[in-house]
Amino acid sequence: MSNLIKSLYISLYVTLLSIVSVHAVIGLSESGFNSVWSGVAIGIWPALLFFIKLFVSPSPRTSANLNLLIAVAFIGAALSFSLANSAEQEIYAFAYGSGLGIGGLILYIFWYSRLGRKNNASLENGKRLPEFQLKTSKGENWSSSELSQHPALILFFRGNWCPLCMAQIKEVAASYQQLEKLGVKVFLVSPQPEKHTQALAKKFDVKYHFMVDENNQAAALLGIDAKHGTPKGMEVLGYDSDTVLPTAILTDENGVILFTDQTDNYRVRPEPDTFLRVFTEHGLTAQA
Repeated sequence: MSNLIKSLYISLYVTLLSIVSVHAVIGLSESGFNSVWSGVAIGIWPALLFFIKLFVSPSPRTSANLNLLIAVAFIGAALSFSLANSAEQEIYAFAYGSGLGIGGLILYIFWYSRLGRKNNASLENGKRLPEFQLKTSKGENWSSSELSQHPALILFFRGNWCPLCMAQIKEVAASYQQLEKLGVKVFLVSPQPEKHTQALAKKFDVKYHFMVDENNQAAALLGIDAKHGTPKGMEVLGYDSDTVLPTAILTDENGVILFTDQTDNYRVRPEPDTFLRVFTEHGLTAQA
C-alpha cells in the first residue's frame, strides 16, 4: 500500500509543480514582482527545474537530502507570506509556498526517495547467489547458474523510464573496457517489457547482457522487488506497475557474492570505481 501511495504521490507532485509554476508566471505578469507570486516562484521553480534536469541531463546520483532545495523552498515560503497583501494571496502563500513548496519537497526527499529496505539475508557477502531465471533481450532463457563461469556485475534497474537508472547504466558503460579487461561480465536486469530492453540494448554499443526479469520473478526471489513502485501513468507507456529496487550485485567466478549495493535512497548510487575496486581487491587482474 505504501508504494502505491508513493506512485500516486510522485506523479501528482510533479504535475502540481508544473501547474503552479505556470500559475506563478501568470500571477507575476498580472501582479508584478512585489507580490506573493515572487515567493511562490522562488519556492517552486527550483524543484521543478530539478526534475527537468533529471530527465534532460540525468545524473546517476544526487545529494541525499538536497539541502539547497530545502533552503530555497523555505526562503520562498517566507517571502510569499511577507509579500501577501490580501486574504486570497495568503491562501496562495500557504497552499503553494508552504504546502507544495516545503511540504511536497520534504515528502519527496525524506519519504518518497527512501526505499524502506529490510535486512536481506539472501544477498549477504560470502554467500552463493540464489539461482534464478531471466530472459535475454531476444527472449532466450538464461539461468544464473552460468555465473559460475566468470565474475559478474549484475545491475537490477527500475526501467528505461528512470533517469537515474539510465545515467548509472551510461556510467557503467563508460567503464566497459576496464571491466572487460578484468574478465567481468555485466548483466543489466529490469522487469520492464522486452521491447524497452531491446531499445536500451541498441542504445549502448557494449557487450553487456541486457536481461528481462519477467513478472519480477528473480527480484522477488532475491527480495528486491517493489510492488507498485512505478510512478502512476507509466502504464500508458507499456510499463508494469511493479518494478525492482535498484541493486548492484558483484559475484566471483564461483557465483559467490563479493559485494552488494542495496541503496535505501534511489538518488544515491555507487560510483563505477567502487565496482572496479571490489573486483581488484578480490584478486582480479587485467587480462592481456
